[in-house]
Amino acid sequence: MPDPPPSAPQHHDLEGDYRPAEPAALDPVHARIEPVDPAYLMKLTDALNTTLDLQTLLNRVSELVRAVINYRIFAIFLLNDRTHELRMRFQIGHTPEVERTRIPMGKGVVGQVALNRQPVLLNDVASSEYYIAANPAVRSELAVPLIAKNRLIGVMDLESEEAGYFRPEHLHLLTVTASRIAQAIENARLYARVSRQAQALQVLNEIAVELASILELNPLLERIGQLLRRLIDYQMFTIMLLDDKGEVLITRYAWRFGYAHAPMRRIPITSGLVGAAVREWRVINVPDVRKDPRYLEMNSETRSELIVPLFYKGRVIGVLDLEHTRAGFFNEEHERMLTTLGSQIAIAIENARLYQAVRRQERQLERDIAMAREVQLRLLPPAASSHPHADMAVRFLPARSIGGDLYDFIDYGPNRTAIVLGDVSGKAAPAALFAALVSGIMRSAAQQEPSPSEMLAHLNDALQERKLDSQYVTLLFALWNDENQTLQVANSGAVQPVFCRAGESVPVRAEGFPLGMFPNVAYEEFNVATQPGDAIVFVSDGILDAENAQNEMYGEERLSSLLCARRGLPAQEIADAILADVTRFQEGCDRFDDETIIVLRVR
Repeated sequence: MPDPPPSAPQHHDLEGDYRPAEPAALDPVHARIEPVDPAYLMKLTDALNTTLDLQTLLNRVSELVRAVINYRIFAIFLLNDRTHELRMRFQIGHTPEVERTRIPMGKGVVGQVALNRQPVLLNDVASSEYYIAANPAVRSELAVPLIAKNRLIGVMDLESEEAGYFRPEHLHLLTVTASRIAQAIENARLYARVSRQAQALQVLNEIAVELASILELNPLLERIGQLLRRLIDYQMFTIMLLDDKGEVLITRYAWRFGYAHAPMRRIPITSGLVGAAVREWRVINVPDVRKDPRYLEMNSETRSELIVPLFYKGRVIGVLDLEHTRAGFFNEEHERMLTTLGSQIAIAIENARLYQAVRRQERQLERDIAMAREVQLRLLPPAASSHPHADMAVRFLPARSIGGDLYDFIDYGPNRTAIVLGDVSGKAAPAALFAALVSGIMRSAAQQEPSPSEMLAHLNDALQERKLDSQYVTLLFALWNDENQTLQVANSGAVQPVFCRAGESVPVRAEGFPLGMFPNVAYEEFNVATQPGDAIVFVSDGILDAENAQNEMYGEERLSSLLCARRGLPAQEIADAILADVTRFQEGCDRFDDETIIVLRVR
């Protein structure tokens, strides 16, 4: 804490200099004070927002204030709006007699603070003509008004038996935090009032629950009109919603003397009683519309009208408009009930609107995904390549409608085919689009017939030029030469191929960094000489990482065993057998990744 001021009563002026305080002055003290610690404000806000019990809240306020001002005497007075008196609702250090005191507005230091709505710092209470000596030992006092939304809630009062105990920074701190405390207290009081009225609001709650279950807008609006008749025996009812620009109210549902009535009226918010409710953000209750110049006649029978604005997330979305043929029909109770229900109606309307928008978007998304899947499937080769000495096959099963795996068979001239298997980070449409980008770059570069390692280096450089955050691809590029039955393999982080000969299997230990992650990467290249009867399988990690109900992974060992057991079959049957075995292994568990299998069998 800063050093205390000199012992003589003093306060800061606007320039920050010290000057003696005038006797009995109740003017607020001004000073150039350091800003309040944001961490303290955050702690205060969190503490205030975690309870709606008034007594618990007041106790927490006292503890938070004590953390920065080591007081001995503390009190919170709350204003009674009906009697205009301040009542001590929480105190520390006062006697029971003082606690029972009622202070009228303007009486004593607390009453003056409430009346003027200005904080007061008294370094010597004896110098104030307003001070009430309830405790003869008190020498200094600090009082701050609690104001929420420009309405006085009460006063927070600290007293000390030491003259000059409170400093300007104390006053500044309480002034800054007073509005937060006042709003929290007002919220707690409102909650208490609502709790006391719980039985009366039971019908409102039942209505709100029912409205929340209706997600179609037109049936919802009709049901709102029906349910409101359980609360108010109106004769005419209209729901008007604002247009997208917030300038015109449009009738969406109307009810007249027992029948639905839907004139599509459009009323600018600059005119009429309904426009006034929107502009002024308040309930409009007119006992006799014939005496109100703002009234736009729609029904000659109307005498009284009640209009309630519908608020959603700090904005008006429309109005409820109730009318009756009897003058002065609507009262304050009607206003309170509709105001309480209005927020629920607004939420229900916005939910219905959102639901309709989501349904439209879902239908459009379904069409887009179907088109994207069609495009993706057209980008993938319809069948594997074939050579006199090589039998190739592929099986592809996306985890979602569209997947992130990519495969290809690229013609490298007579008797040569490039086998490509990649896996893009992510799933669904973003992964499929990135896979299409990689495929396009690769096919363009393939016209130069680079070696597998050169192709991976070229793809990595190209993706670095088009770098996207968190997007990369693991890709295996193998070049089959049918003349000498050899396979050149380069790998950029994809699953290593499994090679089986004469019943024995070994992985081809080709490794490398994923494409698009690091610049200027060189990739190794491996040459595999094959013999008739050899079988090689290339799979995405969706195969090896497939899990069963016991959280076991399919793994390389199962894959190798199955490959060697089926190596004498045609490539397509081997691929089908592997996919079927993985499906059985998963025992109906959802696939979480795309599953791609490419088999090369040497004839």
